[in-house]
Amino acid sequence: MFFTEFPPDIVSYSLLATEPNAAEAAPLVLAGVLVSLVFIYLASKLGGELSQLANLPPVLGELVGGVVVGVSALHLLVFPETGAVASDSVVVTILQQIAGLNPADSSEVFASFSEVVSVLAELGVIILLFEIGLESDLRELQKVGSKAAIVAIVGVVAPFVAGTAGLMLIFGMPTIPAVFAGAALTATSIGITSKVLSELGQLKSTEGQIIVGAAVIDDVLGIIVLAVVASLAKTGEVDVANLIYLIISATAFLLGSIFFGKFFNKSFVAIAEKLQTRGNLVIPALTFAFSMAFLANVIHLEAILGAFAAGLVLDETDKRKELDQQILPIADILVPIFFVSVGARVDLSVLNPSSADNRQGLVIAAFLIVVAIVGKIITGWAVLGKEKVNRLAIGIGMIPRGEVGLVFAGIGAASGVLDKPLQAAIIIMVILTTFIAPPLLRFAFQEAEVEVATGTGN
Repeated sequence: MFFTEFPPDIVSYSLLATEPNAAEAAPLVLAGVLVSLVFIYLASKLGGELSQLANLPPVLGELVGGVVVGVSALHLLVFPETGAVASDSVVVTILQQIAGLNPADSSEVFASFSEVVSVLAELGVIILLFEIGLESDLRELQKVGSKAAIVAIVGVVAPFVAGTAGLMLIFGMPTIPAVFAGAALTATSIGITSKVLSELGQLKSTEGQIIVGAAVIDDVLGIIVLAVVASLAKTGEVDVANLIYLIISATAFLLGSIFFGKFFNKSFVAIAEKLQTRGNLVIPALTFAFSMAFLANVIHLEAILGAFAAGLVLDETDKRKELDQQILPIADILVPIFFVSVGARVDLSVLNPSSADNRQGLVIAAFLIVVAIVGKIITGWAVLGKEKVNRLAIGIGMIPRGEVGLVFAGIGAASGVLDKPLQAAIIIMVILTTFIAPPLLRFAFQEAEVEVATGTGN
């Protein structure tokens, strides 16, 4: 769950053609995108390499790199939706001093190139989930389906109930804000978790399959929870009809994709083998992935669910290994934009205790962090059966809220439900859970390997 709706600014790039200064503004928008991508790739590679040297997952370095170049530090990559204006952007300053950007046009150009970068980040997470779907094994996912469902349900219910009840009973918070904050605790960032699992070589492990399956189900449940709390925020009551529609459409989409995929596989291979020009395999695959993502978006689900389903379907074809290799360089180009953008949107100023609102938010954040971590950690022990699994790793894998938690915070703030202390508390919770999960996940798997090697495991 990343950008579910595009703000009106997304059309500003195309609208430039109707403006009197279109001939000057359009190239400047492109220049802004190019400079932004330079900063993104530098942050991604430097952060990833340093993280690798520290024996941490590279994705953590990409997130930290995003924080460094983002609104919290250098302002090389800032976005209007975080409250930034053109004068906050170093890219705008560069365009004014070098490319001759008129200060009067700065706001429009800033909004336009920022939205293009946001769309590229959205494409990045779509490609990431398509790649994860390709790397996953549908048969293995089906084997752990019941376990993943239990993990997902516990991971949604436990933090939601504990968070909502705690905020109301301990902090005396009104019902709707408490429910909204509790809902933000239910999220799991499938993008961040799956990337770490892939980097650790654990994606195809039993634990990895349970985590990925649970994260997918969690994302579906998250959409439903978000619809409920959004209805509460607007009207004070839940739109039951919309809730039923979401449940039916999400279930039908995922099960239908898997069912019809069995018939689609042969047609896909036949088409790919008949095509003779460059991209005969990867272009039909991306066409299918984007079509599935579009379909999911149209029925008010997440585009990434459609991309993941497409990857699962094509994973069953004879061309999977070849397709894996062809998707990899595309992912290398687009996926870092997503992770650096997530980091860039993190505003560490909410951690400044000198602000009264922040001090109150820090107290609430401490409570939310405990619930956020414990509420997901216990999901590992929701896995039933005598099979030996790394329950700690499963629980840790469900911890990161990432971009999903930021979406909850953003919608809550826009609706007026969240006051500044509660909004700051949710953002702090999102930051911490996002950054601690990758190293903890590596630690959990390494400890399990040590136990196996020494014979001390259960």
